[in-house]
Amino acid sequence: MSRTFSFRLAKTDGGARLGEITTAHGVIRTPAFMPVGTAATVKAVYVEQLKAAGADVILANTYHLMLRPGAERIAKLGGLHAFMRWDQPILTDSGGFQVMSLAKLRKITDEGVAFQSHIDGSSHMLTPERAVEIQCLLGSDIHMQLDECVALPASRQETEAAMLRSLAWAERSRVAFARCRDRGQAGPGQALFGIVQGGIDAALRQRSADALVAMDLPGYAVGGLAVGETQQEMLATLEMTTPRLPADKPRYLMGVGTPIDLIESVARGVDMFDCVMPTRSGRHGQAFTWGGKVNLRNARFADDPAPLDAASRCPAARDYSRAYLHHLVKSEEYLGAMLLSWANVAFYQELMAAMRSAIAEGRFAAWLAETKARLSERH
Repeated sequence: MSRTFSFRLAKTDGGARLGEITTAHGVIRTPAFMPVGTAATVKAVYVEQLKAAGADVILANTYHLMLRPGAERIAKLGGLHAFMRWDQPILTDSGGFQVMSLAKLRKITDEGVAFQSHIDGSSHMLTPERAVEIQCLLGSDIHMQLDECVALPASRQETEAAMLRSLAWAERSRVAFARCRDRGQAGPGQALFGIVQGGIDAALRQRSADALVAMDLPGYAVGGLAVGETQQEMLATLEMTTPRLPADKPRYLMGVGTPIDLIESVARGVDMFDCVMPTRSGRHGQAFTWGGKVNLRNARFADDPAPLDAASRCPAARDYSRAYLHHLVKSEEYLGAMLLSWANVAFYQELMAAMRSAIAEGRFAAWLAETKARLSERH
């Protein structure tokens, strides 16, 4: 793990950016979509399928892995990469989203988050320092600071308090990560990202971004979106946030989203994404294609011999008929969820590759308009 973490911005086309993030476990081509492997697995998809689809990086979750099987256990077994047989970059979320989603099981103070496990009810304390320690034990390439994410709509007072607490936690995370590095628990190819909070309030977002930039972190995420606001509000928040982040560092929009969300966000300067949507939709019988979203539960596919996409490089999208996929979904066969999750993960990677090509060729605006029209169709 001797490679130094770095970001190279290769080209811009309007607001869209083409680049490369170098980590201890390889290069991430940006714009990048990270399949979500919360519990050290991208649900229903093999690591070999992820690689073949073109995924450079996956996401795993600090909170879930801390509870089961335990960060110390994973460390003893060689770290997260060895544990799950993934030798490419891994980003670990700190658990801030779970702090919001498991509100009935936790109590937040300036020190951290005290919570009961959703698995067995056991008590735990997650602080910024412990979140960094866990991520060092896991050995992920990109660590996220612990933050407080609030569901929208929320009062300005609540949003500001969470933003200020997240800033304080960012500084504590920065110090804790430097300590991990001094001890040899993190190498030069690993990095800690800060998270901009502030809801959809322009002034709060700007305060958060400016304070984080002053900490001179290797990368920055925009958190606290896709939590109840409209798409228009999300995009407006990006427009007021990304220009305040350094052009020479990666920008990560957390937990987003639909294919159209991704292309609109790339147009506003975002480099990295993650979302459970490809695999969650696959488990519910829905497929993403270049002609729009396909609901395989629909009876009209029962006699359809066509594949999802005859031109796709992914066998799940190219080689199985919609009639067969419809049968699997209606029969609740495991294979249906596996094939559709695989096809969706592959489609998201095709989408990112197409965006990278469009930016490289200086035709992103035209590509965006054409692709939005195609993706808006429903079946």
